[in-house]
Amino acid sequence: MSGLIGKKVGMTSLYDAEGNLLGCTVLEAGPCVVTHVKTVEKDGYSAVQLAYGERGEKNATSASIGHYKKAGTSPKVKSHEFKEFEEELKLGDKVDTGIFEEGSYITVTAASKGKGFQGVVKRHGFSGVGEGTHGQHDRSRAPGSLGGSSYPSRVFKGLRMAGRTGGNKITTENLRVVKIDKEKNLMVVHGSIPGPKGGYVILWK
Repeated sequence: MSGLIGKKVGMTSLYDAEGNLLGCTVLEAGPCVVTHVKTVEKDGYSAVQLAYGERGEKNATSASIGHYKKAGTSPKVKSHEFKEFEEELKLGDKVDTGIFEEGSYITVTAASKGKGFQGVVKRHGFSGVGEGTHGQHDRSRAPGSLGGSSYPSRVFKGLRMAGRTGGNKITTENLRVVKIDKEKNLMVVHGSIPGPKGGYVILWK
């Protein structure tokens, strides 16, 4: 399963050959450096670790600096393992948008935007307790009852309540590659991708 690590640049729109206006996401995909090659004999499984994004040595740990130095590269911001890579790669090799083709379909994994601590209306779509009649006050966005008093005398685990929202790992499948700019390492895919501008994404072939 080949892939790349990239970054979300933003959104735009393009016309296809039939004149349809497509909402697209622009991605900066690679170039990525091979920083580790795992084998069945040594590690128990085969995989290729790619790294992306420059990081200053003062912001990197000594262990990570030594790890990247083995591959002959500087410290990176993001790394990810890809199993069953189609090409045979060795330490220090670079992988770019050349592994993808225009018109092909890819899968993208990213972290959604974090919303912070939110109430039940925004987090779970509750409608609130009801109308503000019979002395109700400021209950329009309240969660309501959480459970019985005498039985079960507790709140069941997993009950939908207020809490931290967003920041979840989300995978979007079957995104069509509309355009590739190999010189600038840019890819334009049809559809939306989770996360903010500048957020890191994993592209799967």
